[in-house]
Amino acid sequence: MKHIASDILIIGAGIIGLSIARELQGRHPDLNITIIEKEPDIAAHASGRNSGVIHAGFYYTPDSLKARFTVEGNKLLTDYCLQHNLKINRCGKVVVAKNEKEVEMLYELKKRGDKNGVDLELIDENDLKSIEPNANTCQKALYSPATSTINPREVAGHIANSLNGRVDILLNERFIKREGSFAIKTNKHKIEFKYLINAAGLYADKVAHQFDVGYKYTLLPFKGMYIQYRDNDLIQKHIYPVPNLNNPFLGVHFTKTVDGRVKAGPTAIPALWRENYDGVSNFNVNELIEILFYEARLFLSNAFDFRNLAFEEIKKYYGQHLIKEASRLVKNIDLNKFGSYMETGIRAQLLDKEKMRLVMDFVVEHGENSTHILNAVSPAFTCAFSFSKFIVDEIEKYSSFN
Repeated sequence: MKHIASDILIIGAGIIGLSIARELQGRHPDLNITIIEKEPDIAAHASGRNSGVIHAGFYYTPDSLKARFTVEGNKLLTDYCLQHNLKINRCGKVVVAKNEKEVEMLYELKKRGDKNGVDLELIDENDLKSIEPNANTCQKALYSPATSTINPREVAGHIANSLNGRVDILLNERFIKREGSFAIKTNKHKIEFKYLINAAGLYADKVAHQFDVGYKYTLLPFKGMYIQYRDNDLIQKHIYPVPNLNNPFLGVHFTKTVDGRVKAGPTAIPALWRENYDGVSNFNVNELIEILFYEARLFLSNAFDFRNLAFEEIKKYYGQHLIKEASRLVKNIDLNKFGSYMETGIRAQLLDKEKMRLVMDFVVEHGENSTHILNAVSPAFTCAFSFSKFIVDEIEKYSSFN
């Protein structure tokens, strides 16, 4: 088996792994960096299959890492797209309420946004008519002008292509196991490193456990699907509902894509294995058993109202249920213009096995000569540049290459 030696080894060529390589190279241009990716292309999973929304950062409590990274990340990613002439639709977003109780939550979101430094306006129904005439709300709405959409695969590809010759991206290179303190085995090579960064997404927990890190956590997959609406003039802004802040999902909404199309979704259906995109593709019986075990425990304990969440999400397998929820957000709509489900994405959601609850924020833990990104949950794409600065700051505290 061929040996490779590298200063830094990054597992995963999604947006987080690529952004960390970019940040490392900017600070330490003489480092040799190797990125391994088990798929034949970069950004093959969550990074390339997400909604493409650049979030503004008003959902998150001010003491959270999400709040810290989203606000800065929005600006950094927006500037990057503008600087490099990458597609970006700076359409903005409105959050609408369906009743007076949800109006109270709009005030809470506005308070969070103000503390997080987000450009955010609380508007009445008349103001909403001029911003997004088709949005349907009760009394008040929130307007976020800084929410945009991009093409995630285009952005990830541009980052990968911008890395110079001291960064090697090895595709079809699957992590198999750790070998000692400073090496791993893949399906093709033995790779030695001075420092390892685990950005393996759906399999970050499995990699971390090989390095005796993160045993209290496991990842649960949730299936996200959108339905296309065949009339680009339905809306001009994203339209979102008031979310349930006790779970990590934002509810069914309308998104204006980077090329002006309209889609409704997503679902957040509990998946049965980690790459359970369509049918029985990538079926893994061990993952099925493990995931059903933890989902059964969540169902029985009803932690964070998981039982109701699961029932509601499973209904969305039937397009008419998702369409009904989306239709409440607008005044006028032709239900016959909804198409079929679009490309499926899988959201990797970290579960704290001790507390039996989904972890809402980023989780990063360090091992021997290694850093493990256990939870890079939505809006990780928005946060990528800001989060990468934080990760490299952390690595510089522990690494031997300084």
